[in-house]
Amino acid sequence: MSTTIPRSTAATLVAVLFFAFPSPSKAEVAQVGNLRVSFAGKIAPHALPRVGTAPVSVSLAGEIKTTDGTKPPQLRTISMAINRNGYLDYKGLPRCNYHQIQPATTAEAKASCGRSLVGTGTFEADVALPDQSPFPSDGKVLAFNGNLHGRPVIYAHIYGTEPLPTSFVLPFEIKKASGDYGTKLVAELPQVAAEWGFVSGVSLTLQRSFVYKGKRRSYLSAGCPAPKGFGGASFPFAKASFGFEDGRTLSSTMRRACAVQG
Repeated sequence: MSTTIPRSTAATLVAVLFFAFPSPSKAEVAQVGNLRVSFAGKIAPHALPRVGTAPVSVSLAGEIKTTDGTKPPQLRTISMAINRNGYLDYKGLPRCNYHQIQPATTAEAKASCGRSLVGTGTFEADVALPDQSPFPSDGKVLAFNGNLHGRPVIYAHIYGTEPLPTSFVLPFEIKKASGDYGTKLVAELPQVAAEWGFVSGVSLTLQRSFVYKGKRRSYLSAGCPAPKGFGGASFPFAKASFGFEDGRTLSSTMRRACAVQG
């Protein structure tokens, strides 16, 4: 039996995805006016093949805040582009249906769609209730391979227990990107009730191996784009863009380095 989730409480957690507390030394920062977004991430392992690809995991994190301590505007869109030397392979991987995981607790979602699981993470939020001081809330994030209206997506299932049991599913549509990037994840967030406070962050790691037609495959794989004769390379790992309800858009490009395997 699924947990009943109040819609208004779910609004509290909508803006959570990809916002956690990254290390300042490794975070890329974008700022417009008093609004600041920090974005951090890594790819593992560090050593990758020059030709072809190898299985990898990708971790993403970030933080959204204002420099003057005022409440930030509500987040409306998230776009995350990944370097063209990285690949998403979901062919043959079981797919999760939206209605299998919403509404649901973390345990219920995993029981329903565990075979489609491609990532895990956590969130933290500052919840503001009427006539009360904000208080912290945290919970789990699960990422599932899915399909929405015939298009591949990553379903991010968010669940917390304070102030009430709350779940929300955010679909990230998987699209082709151009230039330095090969894959883009795009999500549009629904209207958020401002009186319910603001999320402080989330960390999310994507990683999954599976077997299809007798062959072991990896949901994520990558190579090191080092020219011949060089033992490593620095490259634009990811580009994140965040659109807010007041019309501001903040973008940040994260560069990372890799070593040639062997």
